[in-house]
Amino acid sequence: MKRSEVNSIIADAKLFFEQHQFLLPEWAYWAPKNWRNMYNSCFEIPDNNLGWDITDFGSGSFEKRGLVLFTIRNGNWEKKDKMYCEKIMIAGENQETPLHYHWNKTEDIINRGGGNLVIELYKAKSDDTLSDEPVVVSIDGVIRTIKAGEPFIIKPGSSICLKPGVYHRFYGEAGKGKVLIGEVSMVNDDTNDNRFYEVIGRFPEIDEDFEPIHLLVNDYKNYL
Repeated sequence: MKRSEVNSIIADAKLFFEQHQFLLPEWAYWAPKNWRNMYNSCFEIPDNNLGWDITDFGSGSFEKRGLVLFTIRNGNWEKKDKMYCEKIMIAGENQETPLHYHWNKTEDIINRGGGNLVIELYKAKSDDTLSDEPVVVSIDGVIRTIKAGEPFIIKPGSSICLKPGVYHRFYGEAGKGKVLIGEVSMVNDDTNDNRFYEVIGRFPEIDEDFEPIHLLVNDYKNYL
């Protein structure tokens, strides 16, 4: 992805968050220069990958396959400092987050507002292929059985609890607008706890055609 594209996506995301009155931490708006020599006072942010995370999953087409994420709080499995995570995300209409599951993380995916979120679920077999068995999930505390691969709509205000080993794919429903998505989960580890069904690039390589307006989680090492 080009840095100019990332900058534009972040600018649009900030407006969308403001429209839905979702406020980010103060450091979300820092310029790159504000991060210089700050590690000793804010090590939790880079160590636990808090902050802006823009990905096209290696697709080269963010609008079709991509996601805006901002990790607000997160722990660390090794330090055991916190055992929870919170994210806010944005998915566009038909903008896919590809099929994946987690080995360790249980998570609630929450529609915080905007359009409808469509999610498709499969149980993972022992060889990581897709099972055709129905998936039993909790929707806001109510147990539901969903057919494998059947699109299921999460409306604003509703949430779904996903256990380890459940493949999930999601996107905004066409014609309903962008979706503000919350995540509340156990510790998030995007390096070691994601099993994508396809081979994808979780963190994109950035073509530095422009200066960053804000740092991504994978930029910290170059500034702190």
